[in-house]
Amino acid sequence: MVIEQRNQRAATVKPKSKGLTGQLKRTWVLYLFVLPALLYIAIFNYAPLYGIQIAFRDYKPMDGIWGSAFVGFKHFKTFFTSYQFWDLLRNTLVISTYSLLAGFPIPIVFALLLNYLKSGRFRKVSQMVTYAPHFISTVVFCGMIFIFLANDGIFNQVIGLFTGRSVDFIGNAKGFKHIYVWSGVMQGMGFNSIIYISALTAVSPELHEAAIVDGATKLQRIRHIDLPAILPTAIILLIMSTGQILNVGFEKAFLLQKPINLQYSEIISTYVYKIGITKAQYSYSTAIGLFNNLVSFIVLVIVNKISSQTAKISLW
Repeated sequence: MVIEQRNQRAATVKPKSKGLTGQLKRTWVLYLFVLPALLYIAIFNYAPLYGIQIAFRDYKPMDGIWGSAFVGFKHFKTFFTSYQFWDLLRNTLVISTYSLLAGFPIPIVFALLLNYLKSGRFRKVSQMVTYAPHFISTVVFCGMIFIFLANDGIFNQVIGLFTGRSVDFIGNAKGFKHIYVWSGVMQGMGFNSIIYISALTAVSPELHEAAIVDGATKLQRIRHIDLPAILPTAIILLIMSTGQILNVGFEKAFLLQKPINLQYSEIISTYVYKIGITKAQYSYSTAIGLFNNLVSFIVLVIVNKISSQTAKISLW
């Protein structure tokens, strides 16, 4: 009798629905938490894609997007045949590649050094000092660069004590890329090392203890324990950084620009601003921006494919 009642109850229980619909019904609360982020991405990342067609039209605000004449690849051809094209491309690639080569390994080295510091107090002080520049606004940071590198600035005062001369850092046009890159390394070194420090904390202490018992030095422990542990994280970040190869930060480059260094400091993002905002050539600037993003996307796909085949680590 009891068995029959249990069978009847089991028969009345509705089977769990399968597939996407069933999953949404069971976990709708979790998706509700994700909804604001999805709306944000849809509104601010995907909705503006509607305006990409401006690059293929002779856009006039009074006529609207659909009312403006369709001109195809006219603005792309104008940019590719412009006398500034190769200069802009060269400056952008030089600064971005230089930034990647200088700025990518330094946070890794810094994280490894912090990981082996015995003094906890000194480690905290070092982290605080190196993290602080990241939270300084770009405008203020660029102002500090001009103050420190001026002819009567701190650096020249120190140099003057030893040589009796001053170095014109700001007036040296070719030195722009060095100022841009190494100031960026200093500003982001500490903050960018956080993710590597987190990865190093996940390494089992037993591995280090066993290595110490076997007589391994610190360099050997770094090479055979720490570096393999952070390698997947480093490769993913490298792929993402390479995907931004042409997206050099506009704000800092624009603020550090001077007429004397314009030959080396004019990059695609600053040129787009001057053409699109100050000269109101919306279609032309949109075409340049679209070219910039397409090249970055292609580079991202290529680097991700190479990483997938060589290191078996990739974004997708």
